[in-house]
Amino acid sequence: MPRRALALRLLQLLLGLFLFGIASALMIRAGIGIAPWDVLAQGISLRSGWGFGLVTNLVGVAVLLMWWPLRQRPGAGTVLNVLLIGPSAQLGLHVLPAVQGLAWQSLLFAGGLALMAVATGLYIGARLGPGPRDGLMTGLHARLGWPVWKARTLIEASALAVGWWLGGNLGPGTVAFALLIGPLCGITLPLFDHRPAQALPTAGPAPD
Repeated sequence: MPRRALALRLLQLLLGLFLFGIASALMIRAGIGIAPWDVLAQGISLRSGWGFGLVTNLVGVAVLLMWWPLRQRPGAGTVLNVLLIGPSAQLGLHVLPAVQGLAWQSLLFAGGLALMAVATGLYIGARLGPGPRDGLMTGLHARLGWPVWKARTLIEASALAVGWWLGGNLGPGTVAFALLIGPLCGITLPLFDHRPAQALPTAGPAPD
């Protein structure tokens, strides 16, 4: 791969990961429900007293360790995903205030959801390695023969259930996220994907 092309893809990856963390912070500050893995990280954060960003990193490491028995190989994007989303989310939480009133909360959540779709298109489209949750999903599919939808549903539902039990914010925004993020990523992924246009999928994967 030419160095310039690789450098552009790396910049796209870094931008996507940074925006992903900011998008998570926006939805958390909206206070009407967040993505399943953020529910888990928030629940652990509330119980442990650790910062949300740190917990996000630690959860990413734990999921990455699950790749070992599934014989999945991380890429540079995988490692950067684990390292960078947490600090970006923590930065967002530091600078973004919480809002009051359903109209403002809904607007902030919608902005976070749209930004997360763009961020997902950027970091997946860079094609420098899947996120840890995506790799776990494909590993379960490859090694255990589970359908992709079944593996993803089990992973997301498990994270959501444990996070809610720990006190994470499960609300109408969580439902909206589950229903809308796939179609939104189906729009953003083709915009940033580095494969030829004819090879692009018709629907984007769920974010990591």
